[in-house]
Amino acid sequence: MRIYDISMTIETKMPVYKNKEEKTPQIKTKTNGYVTESSLSFNLHTGTHIDAPLHMLSSGKDISNYPLENFLTHCKVLSFSSEKISRKDLENKDIKKGDFLLFKTKNSYFDDFIFDFAYLDEEGAAYLKEKEIKGVGIDALGIERNQENHPTHKLLLGAGIIIIEGLRLKDVPEGEYFLIALPLKIKDVEAAPTRAILVEKGG
Repeated sequence: MRIYDISMTIETKMPVYKNKEEKTPQIKTKTNGYVTESSLSFNLHTGTHIDAPLHMLSSGKDISNYPLENFLTHCKVLSFSSEKISRKDLENKDIKKGDFLLFKTKNSYFDDFIFDFAYLDEEGAAYLKEKEIKGVGIDALGIERNQENHPTHKLLLGAGIIIIEGLRLKDVPEGEYFLIALPLKIKDVEAAPTRAILVEKGG
């Protein structure tokens, strides 16, 4: 059985969205004799994380309202060469109702934040809503880029489609897997850090 760790490592020198200093994790460690304790402070959209509807919808539910079974599911890893994933790109893939999709793009091959990262555009999000998928993840710290009023987020979250951002898919071939992506259970917030892994189907 092969397991792929598709989570970003939380550390002080990790890539963060648009290299914003306020999103960089702060880790403080104290040792007293043989006892070591650390504290961590960082934005909830740093690293691998799941967005809840509250992130973009004022009346949306928070992260603790998602049923746990949503985060243990069969999924498909789909590769894209285009910088903008559109309806046309998605129509060429085998996408069915209830699918959980993970998008592998050029983003997976960069260790630093890239400002021209590949993303899902509004038309692509509308298509996924029409297909009634369960969730979508991407190997970027944002699922959309430079779209006024964040239509991709709003279309997906408004339809109850889970969004995972910050995946690491460089070593994962296109195919079908079992996804385990558990967000921290935090009440009244719009996102949560997530440890995500893929298990090869049949393993």
